[in-house]
Amino acid sequence: MRLVYDPRHNVAYLRLQAKTVQVETIQVRDELNVDIAPDGTVYGIEPLNANAQFGGDDGGALVVVNEALGRQQVVPLR
Repeated sequence: MRLVYDPRHNVAYLRLQAKTVQVETIQVRDELNVDIAPDGTVYGIEPLNANAQFGGDDGGALVVVNEALGRQQVVPLR
């Protein structure tokens, strides 16, 4: 899994797995696209206007939590 963020365009992409087949991009809403294969496998999620969508209670940061180890890492998005 890989998260890429482009602050110049304020777009993020969460790649769940490498694209090995042709995928269709489905617009779930104005600011959210999902790449999905014909068999229903989700390959990626693309939030547009990422700062607003990721802003929430974490102050514009991505917080990655490993609950099994009780660790977290904070990545600022601004």
